[in-house]
Amino acid sequence: MRIPPEIIDRGVEDYQTSFDAMRRFTETRDVDTPDQLWLVTHPPVYTLGLAADPAHILDAGNTPVVQTDRGGEVTYHGPGQAIIYLLMDLRRDQPGARLFAREFVQKIEQAVIATLAAYNLSGQRKPGAPGIYVTEGAWQGAKIAALGLKIRGNGRTYHGVSLNVDMDLTPFDRINPCGYAGLVTVDMKTLGSNAALPDVQRLLAHQLLAHFTH
Repeated sequence: MRIPPEIIDRGVEDYQTSFDAMRRFTETRDVDTPDQLWLVTHPPVYTLGLAADPAHILDAGNTPVVQTDRGGEVTYHGPGQAIIYLLMDLRRDQPGARLFAREFVQKIEQAVIATLAAYNLSGQRKPGAPGIYVTEGAWQGAKIAALGLKIRGNGRTYHGVSLNVDMDLTPFDRINPCGYAGLVTVDMKTLGSNAALPDVQRLLAHQLLAHFTH
């Protein structure tokens, strides 16, 4: 069984600070370093994945744009979004602890789906489009959670998942989210949930713990 990751609440933090800290942690960890889940929220920022086309940023305005080393395309982070970075060793040498990349992604997505279900909201995967999408109602097909990861050759990971809780969604209109023109994004508030961001973030962290330790 995998030892549960430590939960580290970093609060509100500039994206570049978190990005630098994730890479530093990953580069300096060893086989005995505990895995960690970092809970964080960011001031407004657009981030680009390794293969991202900058043309998918239609109008950044005054919002900073940061090139990252995660997978995926362009996305937006901002206040009211629950972000958890997963600093894990998928090849940890413990019985039952090793994970394949696809299994790792599926566990993250399932944790998001379970978190939404706790607030009577339904989400689903969409083939070929990482993240979680609304399954019913007027917002069916809208994206509510994004996933972007870096998995190094030694099996160590960083970056993670973001779930839209109660945020200004208009910055998504100034990009093609995840490289898809016209992709609609939504948050839990718009879907009728009055859940507080810290509560959702903690629940998502514990859902991740549950999925990674069973």
